[in-house]
Amino acid sequence: MSHPHPELTSPPKLAKNGVRVIALGGLGEVGRNMTVFEHAGRLLIVDCGVLFPEDHHPGIDLILPDFEYIQDRLDDVEAIVLTHGHEDHIGAVPYLLRLKADIPLIGSTLTLAMIEAKLKEHKIKPYTLTVAEGQREQIGVFNLEFAAVNHSIPDALAVFIRTPGGTILHTGDFKMDQLPLDGRITDLRAFARFGEEGVDLFMVDSTNAEVPGFTTSEVDIAPAIATVFRNARRRVIVACFSSHVHRVQQVLDAANDSGRKVAMVGRSMLRNMGIAEELGYLKVPPGVLVDIKKLTDYPDNKIVLICTGSQGEPMAALSRMANRDHKIEVGVGDTVLLASSLIPGNENAVYRIINGLMRLGADVVHKGNANVHVSGHASAGELLYCYNIVKPKNVMPVHGEWRHLVANAELAVKTGVPRARVVLAEDGVVVDLGKGVANIVGAVPCGYVYVDGSSVGETTEALLKDRRILRDEGFITIIVVRDAATGKIAAGPEIQARGFAEDQDIFDQVLPKLEQALADAASKGVTDSFQLQQVIRRTVGTWVGGRLRRRPMIIPIVIDA
Repeated sequence: MSHPHPELTSPPKLAKNGVRVIALGGLGEVGRNMTVFEHAGRLLIVDCGVLFPEDHHPGIDLILPDFEYIQDRLDDVEAIVLTHGHEDHIGAVPYLLRLKADIPLIGSTLTLAMIEAKLKEHKIKPYTLTVAEGQREQIGVFNLEFAAVNHSIPDALAVFIRTPGGTILHTGDFKMDQLPLDGRITDLRAFARFGEEGVDLFMVDSTNAEVPGFTTSEVDIAPAIATVFRNARRRVIVACFSSHVHRVQQVLDAANDSGRKVAMVGRSMLRNMGIAEELGYLKVPPGVLVDIKKLTDYPDNKIVLICTGSQGEPMAALSRMANRDHKIEVGVGDTVLLASSLIPGNENAVYRIINGLMRLGADVVHKGNANVHVSGHASAGELLYCYNIVKPKNVMPVHGEWRHLVANAELAVKTGVPRARVVLAEDGVVVDLGKGVANIVGAVPCGYVYVDGSSVGETTEALLKDRRILRDEGFITIIVVRDAATGKIAAGPEIQARGFAEDQDIFDQVLPKLEQALADAASKGVTDSFQLQQVIRRTVGTWVGGRLRRRPMIIPIVIDA
């Protein structure tokens, strides 16, 4: 299903002075954030991120937003605004710029530095415009003003979009930490100023809308991290996102205070932290950082490793360590610190890694057993403050699963936003803003686009279903040789099965049924190879389903000799 509202038809033509809002990702999921704004025939894109695959996406590397809606209108795109440098907001930019490389990118210094490094690997040199909080830019028909917001990565921005058809405030990802590590707080004075001017549509981060109260301040976890370092008997291995500059800063400071040396593991971690240090967002204490090749010069109780893999990604460094597939061997006395919260859907993969590391003798410290991580998203109390400050005419919760969007909508209603003015939409649903009112007016096709090795968009749901069947149910091959002249069976059927606990001999039981079915087909004049394959598949499938309670992939092969 391309969108969750089959009752919605294609949207009508946009009213002359209206603004159209379409999320091509990020609604009903945590990741793949991308929103298209349309006014007067021109388009503005805010964010363009990826979604990481789950267990039911075997073989998939990344999931992209669906560009189909804008593919024929790329010349109408004024720019792509990037709110911050996390993968779920910038990771799909290279795939969009492959279609049209000269779409300008707008973002803060750190955000653009991170995407430029990523684009360099794709051999794309982008057109960029660096902006900062308080800055205002006229981009075609869109007037943009940027406001500082606090998040788990420095230099995050909210964007206020002014058009003749209405105003929109998009928060990006944010929280209201009053004691941030970099001293850069969410600019609520700017939010209030936008509110006084009039916010027709408030698009609000929903990730923590279910969480009561206020998100814990970053400074509050420093003592917990220091305790981990103090109690560690051997090496400390820290896993976090490769873009989580604040958390890496805390680890560097704790390592310096405890007299330990730090090495970074993984290409993305080295690249992003190198950029952050070069631009002054990461302050590395003198002499703390060492090359991983020099670790043998130091005793184990003086070593800290920072790596990726806190979400259980199968190819990330921590997963490979847990599977003994990495040059760094985790052992008894090592302490592994998972310094991030779980992204919904990743729980099983993360707990699998925790179990694997503990089996190897490591002590594993994570959010479930210590105060070693705080979220980068505003909790319910902070969201209530924002609604009361902005006083929007319409609200559209963004960035979150359905439960998060609903919880955020209820918060808006509690602060006095009329329920009819709260728009709950999902990917592909078209929302038009006109005369101060936002309404759902239709939907456009908006499916998952899979990156599968070197292919982009070629992997279908049918192919993934086949992979899941192969993974979960096994497969059976049946070979039949037919006399081309007479049409009679000359050899076979021969059955080969893979992925079954039962002995191969059990399939001898289906041979008489199969021979009878083929004989019946021949007596009815069935000579077409495809029809015979269907007879074989149906006969074997019915028997396996009834006898073995399985639904494997069945591959019949009919050879004419």
